[in-house]
Amino acid sequence: MIKCIAIDDEPLALKQIVNYIEKTPFLNYVEGFDNAFSAMEFLQQNPVDLMFVDINMPDLSGMDFVKSLDNAPKVIFTTAYAEYALEGFRVDALDYLLKPIGYSDFLKAANKATLWFGKLEPEVSTLKADEEFMMIKSEHKIIRINLSDIKYIEGMREYVRIHLTNQKPIMTLLSMKKVEESLSNDQFMRVHRSYIVNLKRMTTIERMRIIFDEKVYIPVGEQYKEKFQEYLNKNFLI
Repeated sequence: MIKCIAIDDEPLALKQIVNYIEKTPFLNYVEGFDNAFSAMEFLQQNPVDLMFVDINMPDLSGMDFVKSLDNAPKVIFTTAYAEYALEGFRVDALDYLLKPIGYSDFLKAANKATLWFGKLEPEVSTLKADEEFMMIKSEHKIIRINLSDIKYIEGMREYVRIHLTNQKPIMTLLSMKKVEESLSNDQFMRVHRSYIVNLKRMTTIERMRIIFDEKVYIPVGEQYKEKFQEYLNKNFLI
């Protein structure tokens, strides 16, 4: 895994980057800092692979901080100002994230880091032992997932995030197409380019949106509506 630190003088921005690092399977969060000087002191005794560095910080900017380091770790800059992009690449930055930063943009930048370090693993197929569970690889571990525990599966570029009823989501390097081919059509249905749902876990459908809880509304994509409507028609109690 790629060992990472994050540096940002804005507490909420730092918290967001730390959260993104922690939920990305191939990144290992080590420490976070609200100023460059503390990070510099930490690096003297604790080598890391990758830094997420805010450019606009008081006293010592992120750019000057990186320039001051001998044998600096690889860096991905974060900032609210697009005009720093060219200077960032001049110091051999892997990427440049413009605030506000969405997770999809963060993941794309993190993937560049895995390619640079040569640690991006090839796609791993699900290993189905029977119709009740599947085995996937995540964070260098093989994990058994009971199909009945899956609420829905979310596609995120080269990855999928499996949302479960009784634990935090699990992310793995796998395509939505491979997942769709591996799961039972009687229990799971792809309803959107980015979503596969467990039909047995649905409780409410409103205006072609599947509602799992007050925060999760999954839209049914145009090309999937006919098949989804057929399923609903077959299961109406008349």
